[in-house]
Amino acid sequence: EVQLVESGGGLVQAGGSLRLSCAASGFTFDDYSWGWFRQAPGKEREGVSCIESHDGSTYYADSVKGRFTISSDNAKNTVYLQMNSLKPEDTAVYYCAATILSCSWYLVSFGSWGQGTQVTVSS
Repeated sequence: EVQLVESGGGLVQAGGSLRLSCAASGFTFDDYSWGWFRQAPGKEREGVSCIESHDGSTYYADSVKGRFTISSDNAKNTVYLQMNSLKPEDTAVYYCAATILSCSWYLVSFGSWGQGTQVTVSS
């Protein structure tokens, strides 16, 4: 059974940092690309960052470039999202997702999703 479990969310003041983790099980980790998405209340789910396991290529939404860093520990089957200089507009539920394809922002490309972790940034 494939499973993605996110952790690390919470409440933080603007300017603060959080690190999200996504533990993957049931996958051949290196065969997948791993994405972070977020969904704020009343808004559509959007792509935040993605990493391709085969060569470590990383991608970021313009809104988080220079503030967020995605990484993976293939030995631990875990993907991380380090979030610095957080802003109130970063408040959302953050989801980890897996795709056998290359990174993209198309939600339908990702066949497996975690349950999400809430990130709240206060002003």
